[in-house]
Amino acid sequence: MAKLYFHYSTMNAGKSTALLQASHNYRERGMRTLVYTARIDDRAAGRVHSRIGIAADARHFGPGDDLLAEVSREHAQAPLACVLVDEAQFLEPAQVRALCAVVDDLDVPVLCYGLRTDFRGELFPGSAQLLAWADNLVELKTICHCGRKATMVVRVTPAGAVERAGAQVEIGGNDRYIPLCRRHFVAAMRTGRA
Repeated sequence: MAKLYFHYSTMNAGKSTALLQASHNYRERGMRTLVYTARIDDRAAGRVHSRIGIAADARHFGPGDDLLAEVSREHAQAPLACVLVDEAQFLEPAQVRALCAVVDDLDVPVLCYGLRTDFRGELFPGSAQLLAWADNLVELKTICHCGRKATMVVRVTPAGAVERAGAQVEIGGNDRYIPLCRRHFVAAMRTGRA
């Protein structure tokens, strides 16, 4: 029986690596997967990349895309063993519901990987829907500079100052985002230094 999984974490926990490994495991056994990543992340260029150097081709999803229709067409052409979604925090609520229909109506497992919260400690809309609708929630862990589990992330300026306001979405990597435990996140937001 297929399920919707949400693998979530902060930055640098290996979400993309885990997605690529899961897809590889299916494909190694001759099973077909469909991999998606967010169109908004212009660094991706139609691929899911991991910081450890592995990558795979992916389709883009963006606002208004009908994922159920697309996955249904692909599944009708040749059976899909699994759908994998990187940067799942960028899914729209309706797209999360569409992925639920992929699971329930097509009996195809969907594995979503994404951030839980933004740099202000607030849920992304896609993540909120996944936390509410997923059959299984899996937290991937990384650590703060103090050694505690990092559950939050701060966004920093090129000079290293912590940003407390701004657009929820700004694409960036280790140069712009730092994973922290809650204690150090609160301190960074108070002092403006990570």
